[in-house]
Amino acid sequence: MRQEAAALYQAQLRFPLIPAPLTDALSWLPRARLTALGDGLLAVLLMLLTGAADRWLLGSSPTVYGAAFLVVCLVCAAWVRPTDLVATPVAVPLAFTAGLFFISGGTGSQSLTERLTNLFPVLAVNALWLYSGTLLAVLVVTVRKIALMIQQSRVRALMEAEDAEDEAAAEAGGY
Repeated sequence: MRQEAAALYQAQLRFPLIPAPLTDALSWLPRARLTALGDGLLAVLLMLLTGAADRWLLGSSPTVYGAAFLVVCLVCAAWVRPTDLVATPVAVPLAFTAGLFFISGGTGSQSLTERLTNLFPVLAVNALWLYSGTLLAVLVVTVRKIALMIQQSRVRALMEAEDAEDEAAAEAGGY
């Protein structure tokens, strides 16, 4: 009986802090199921693709790359498993750096050493995007963690109330 009540209560609290119209509008999105490794790999893959597309289509525009990074941070922070929330703020700066390899400037005939040497000044120049995206990931992860803690405390309170009710019924019924 406790498990049924907890499952029912969890279903009612799927998004405990988000208003119902917004929950309905976002219901088509998949639930958070990426592991920490999957979250990091998704971020790196998306940023590598973004960096390559930015270089080949737009001529290495840092603004487009930075805006795409913000979107990747939001997506990764929203779709990671609740148990792996701490991984997203660690993974997204690494993904940002990986994608910068493509837009770090220079010609296509540069050696790997020259490209890596050009990467660090570009990383310093684009630090605002890096910090903004990381902060966005931290904020989303923090809100999700707080919502999860509230949900768990409500489920715990419901289970304790049902246990007390069952004990009272057992005492009153003489079981």
